Amino acid sequence: MTSGALDPAAAAADVIIVGSGAAGGMAAYSLTKAGLRCLMLEAGRDYDPQAEVNMFAPESDAPLRGAATPDKPFGYFDATVGGGWQVDGEPYTMQEGTDFRWYRSRMLGGRTNHWGRHVPRWGPYDFKPFSRDGLGVDWPIGYDDVAPFYDRVERMIGVNGGRIELENHPDSPAGCLMPPPKPRVTEMLIKAAAESLGIPVRPAHTAVLTRDMPDDVAPRSACFNATPCTRGCTIGAMFQTTTSFLPMAKATGRLTIVTDAMVSRVVMGAAGRAAGVEYVDRKTGVRHQAKARAVVLAAGTCETTRLLLNSGDGERPGGLANSSGQVGRNLTDSTGASFRAYVPALADRPRYNEDGIGGQHMYIPFWLYQQQKRGELDFARGYHFELGGRFGIPPAAALPRVWGPALKKAVRSASGATIGMTLRGEMIPNKDSYCEIDPAVKDRFGIPVLRFAFRWSQNELNQVAHGQRTAHAVFKRMNAVILDPALPPEKIITAGGEIIHELGTARMGADPRSSVVDSYGQTWDVGNLVLMDGAIFASGAHKNPTLTILALALRASERLAERFKSGAFA
Repeated sequence: MTSGALDPAAAAADVIIVGSGAAGGMAAYSLTKAGLRCLMLEAGRDYDPQAEVNMFAPESDAPLRGAATPDKPFGYFDATVGGGWQVDGEPYTMQEGTDFRWYRSRMLGGRTNHWGRHVPRWGPYDFKPFSRDGLGVDWPIGYDDVAPFYDRVERMIGVNGGRIELENHPDSPAGCLMPPPKPRVTEMLIKAAAESLGIPVRPAHTAVLTRDMPDDVAPRSACFNATPCTRGCTIGAMFQTTTSFLPMAKATGRLTIVTDAMVSRVVMGAAGRAAGVEYVDRKTGVRHQAKARAVVLAAGTCETTRLLLNSGDGERPGGLANSSGQVGRNLTDSTGASFRAYVPALADRPRYNEDGIGGQHMYIPFWLYQQQKRGELDFARGYHFELGGRFGIPPAAALPRVWGPALKKAVRSASGATIGMTLRGEMIPNKDSYCEIDPAVKDRFGIPVLRFAFRWSQNELNQVAHGQRTAHAVFKRMNAVILDPALPPEKIITAGGEIIHELGTARMGADPRSSVVDSYGQTWDVGNLVLMDGAIFASGAHKNPTLTILALALRASERLAERFKSGAFA
């Protein structure tokens, strides 16, 4: 599909943007508003939530009652179609002993069509981790540099939430956040139990509207608390670029979008500048080239890395923008582990509507910075808990082994009486976790694929073990029955990539010898090549990355527009 005012075969754009997710969508919005003509190339299919999403269909209408299948791992009605952990004809490989998973959406809007929408701000410690514990590297920027962009992004995308008032969890200024939804009963019970143990529970910050957001081009409505966000949202309540940034950018008349356009490499021109990109039409296999005065890579951490590594030549045998040797290194994902319990005190509770918005209303931010500073913990960095528990089908572990009417009665009794605490934590980069080009394997377009190596360190395992002890302490405080066996952390930690928070493979820094880009995502080696996705992160923090990706993309886009105005690309 080609839409917009520019014919990529006939004219050069000011900027080519590769990718249409959080960073690509922000870049398109910001750059077109600044007057620049942009060509967006998206590897996946076209996608229109208003036309495709079936928000209200019951699971009973779906094959296998909507259960997950290999091609629909998050259920039949999940918004992602044609993408997932495995994409036909587009493999990736792993070093022996590695268990890594790479999720690719392959649709307009990218991962913003399928994400948790949990958007905490990062704090001062998160940008200076080396200074705090001597591990990894510091960012070349600090919280104060990013804070003004957090303020604007929260207003732009619509974030609900309340005050945190904890160390390294900055609160938003007045006017940035929409009101949070009321806590559910399970969340209030967890709050009472956890806070009696000194563990804080706070309102989550979530990119779901609790108030209408009027706009002449892309009006969005407040969530009506009735359908799963993962199906997509025709009313625009949850943030996705397909119902916000992309239609707004197209309305300027300066954005052209080409879908099913698999970019294979950055094409270099004279004087060490990028001249454009080469891409493959995924439907026909025909190769094309598009030209522009600047190129933005926002294809997602690993896809952007693959592009750089595949764009080398005789002068750059290690890949483009890789004079530091850091492209592909420092790969991280969030740690993950889940803990469940059955609460007898909640059995047979009255049924009512407490659905609320998609995901949690309350969460547990990391709270042990002072203990960590005193050396009382056996791991660096932090983790948080996302809270679960509502009416629905309880897990089998919470049910007796009965059948027929007795089973139905048991299901009704336990519905709303199970709770979950899901851990997400920070991984510190290590030398054994990276991605590189597999020298022997290509995808169906003839593009060399990525090969992953990945290893959790003892730091991450100790962190998960601490989280397990904490979750079980909260469960015991409420006299709950723990549903999962007590396994060692290496048995319960998620696989690399499984949390879909890959970061760091083209990190920013202050020194071109040890980093790939500067603090604005501009590559040190190619002045008109800018990276805007998670690849540029110098560390991962335990806090979900999308709000920071959006803030950094806005910051980088405005810098790029300023450079255009100054004549840097004349």
